[in-house]
Amino acid sequence: MKEFHIGTQIYFGESALDRLSELQFESVIILADPFVVTSGLVEHVTKRLDAAHIRYTLFTDIVPDPPVDKVIAGVAAVLKGHYPCMIAVGGGSAIDTAKAVRKFAGQIEEGYSPRLIAIPTTSGTGSEVTSFAVISNPAEGRKYPLRGDDMLPEEAILDEVLVKSVPAAITADTGMDVMTHAIEAYVSTNNNEFSGALAEKSVEICGQFLIRSYSDNNDSHARRKMHIAACLAGIAFNSASLGLVHGMAHQLGAHLHIPHGRSCALLLPSLIEYNSGITTSSRSQAEYPSCVRKYCNMARILGVSNFNEITTVRALISYIHFLSQEMHMPARVSEAVSMTQEEYFSHIEAMAEGALADGCTATNPRVPTKDEIMEIYKNIW
Repeated sequence: MKEFHIGTQIYFGESALDRLSELQFESVIILADPFVVTSGLVEHVTKRLDAAHIRYTLFTDIVPDPPVDKVIAGVAAVLKGHYPCMIAVGGGSAIDTAKAVRKFAGQIEEGYSPRLIAIPTTSGTGSEVTSFAVISNPAEGRKYPLRGDDMLPEEAILDEVLVKSVPAAITADTGMDVMTHAIEAYVSTNNNEFSGALAEKSVEICGQFLIRSYSDNNDSHARRKMHIAACLAGIAFNSASLGLVHGMAHQLGAHLHIPHGRSCALLLPSLIEYNSGITTSSRSQAEYPSCVRKYCNMARILGVSNFNEITTVRALISYIHFLSQEMHMPARVSEAVSMTQEEYFSHIEAMAEGALADGCTATNPRVPTKDEIMEIYKNIW
């Protein structure tokens, strides 16, 4: 028996942030990354809380790839004030921090479970509707995916006013993260009809609006659509999980500090080729892996379907390369890091072991070996 549910109430569209004026709490704690505060974005939140006469405390000790010590600091702040509601404002790091903070706070103080409202300021992770979070341990150079119903936000607020100022490079990174979430959820061994429908719609929106959103941050319609696409993909992978792209991308982030969406963009074409078994020298086959049909359907949605399965999968791979090129993203790891090939290769074995152990890898449509993962890492240099 399978199960599908959406546990998060979603507010979206123009003035979605007005939902905050309806809250019935005396006090809340806002967990926001420092940029959200220094840029003034947090004022879109605080002015509505002020209008509703809700007291708030700011916690801003948040950094990318949230490390364990920052989560511990957040737990201490939340437990000290015993707030009935947490509002996470920021990108995936801020929301993941808040989710982990609530989880561990509830373990320390049994029965304590403040309401969690997630307000994303980037259109990428889908963290506002997932029960996942990723925290890091810099001392070990590892990232640890967490999962649990106690990390799923009760509410998500999607308001494009918070993403209009996102720089083009970050729009590209987060947009490719959305595309990867949708495609990986679609071909996951744990996929279902509900997650598939959401993934299809997310990819359709990406095909229409990602480059528009990248090209003009004043294009409110495109920004709103990509914000929704990220959420749709988040719901899809929260149900179906992901695959080896994310298993490997987590290691590129932990070891080399490449932004997550950029890591996904570097890996996605190679993993489509690996999972499908279709290369530039492939010939027609009587039978293909089941994921090939799904990749072909994604190509059709994006308008790049071709003569047969081989040319269609190759067209999908070419389209993903095209997206990266149009958004001036690095095509290879060597363009994304400041290190020698020898230095990069010295990380490969540890990264391959980490990717094999990553929870996302378990639902990849093809079961990889350590040697195969190492070869993929070498090939993207």
